[in-house]
Amino acid sequence: MFTVKNKDNSARLGEFSTVHGVIHTPAFMNVATAGAIKGGVSAYDMREIHTQVQLCNTYHLHLRPGDETVRRLGGIREFTRWDGPVLTDSGGFQVFSLAALRKITEKGVNFSSHIDGRKIFMGPEESMRIQSNLASTIAMAFDECIANPSTREYTAESCDRTVRWLYRCKEEMSRLCELPDTLNRKQLLFGINQGSTFEDIRIENMQKIRELNLDGYAIGGLAVGESAEDMYRIIEAVEPHMPADKPRYLMGVGTPENILNAVKRGIDLFDCVMPSRNARHGHVFTSEGIRNLNNAKYIHDDLPMDTNCDCPSCRRFSRAYIHHLIKSGEMLAMRLTVMHNLHFYNTLMEQIRAAIAENRFEELYHSLLPTVATRI
Repeated sequence: MFTVKNKDNSARLGEFSTVHGVIHTPAFMNVATAGAIKGGVSAYDMREIHTQVQLCNTYHLHLRPGDETVRRLGGIREFTRWDGPVLTDSGGFQVFSLAALRKITEKGVNFSSHIDGRKIFMGPEESMRIQSNLASTIAMAFDECIANPSTREYTAESCDRTVRWLYRCKEEMSRLCELPDTLNRKQLLFGINQGSTFEDIRIENMQKIRELNLDGYAIGGLAVGESAEDMYRIIEAVEPHMPADKPRYLMGVGTPENILNAVKRGIDLFDCVMPSRNARHGHVFTSEGIRNLNNAKYIHDDLPMDTNCDCPSCRRFSRAYIHHLIKSGEMLAMRLTVMHNLHFYNTLMEQIRAAIAENRFEELYHSLLPTVATRI
């Protein structure tokens, strides 16, 4: 399913073949948490901004409209009209983000819904059944995302439980994929490495989960409070223990600077809400740096958001117009800026792939790093 086409030091150019299409890596997965990208971007727009993978969230779709509803309507791809690969997050991140509304046991996690307070339960089997109903291309194993910092004792205890949950996830997914009425009987399963910022726990956890010979492996529990230096340190510690013939996914990361540094350390897949979230507040990524379109200096600026960008927003509209939309509270401002930011991320990945193919990733890394984090 996954082939490394070229390596430039640790950076990898790959092809990941799935039942719903080939993913060219390194790749950024556009986050459509509840089946849509916030900011008024539909599945039809996603092709125009060079999207390869849509990422949806198990917990949120389970609550609304309900995974059984999505199943009756043909699965998440038919429901949203996105015809490419879809990855569904397992709900494990909500174990972290809804800490005040949940209780963890060996069986799973009891939640109070953030929508209406009703009691729900999710464990490994429930997460796999929900994701099977959604019929995503890739299902993520149910895990506990550990807060940073966490004590060494709690981290070790949580990681051991997450490994036990992973065995249950694999067993339940195998059962589901044998059922004749399962919508996607070729659904893939990724395991998740945890261990907070403790290198030895991370390595031990990775060594345990790679024994299950899963379809891919993720590094979770980063970008949740630790420094960028700690994040890169953990990637460097874990990467040598990840199977070389499987895709590697860094969950919830991140900025263009983070992505460049993670690709440099051997990571293949990324996702993050940041480009769409920042766009909705008027902050756009450009070839010159990060531009804040709220600023008054853009009132009379008739240039596009990025003069080097060919996204639909930059081809058609000026900074002055988008500045006006933001100040007027018009929803169109969010749509135009979100489409631009996601196009920027997706075409950044295209640049990265081209550079790795030509063994010039280091050159690209050093040329982009000074500008991608610069605020104009």
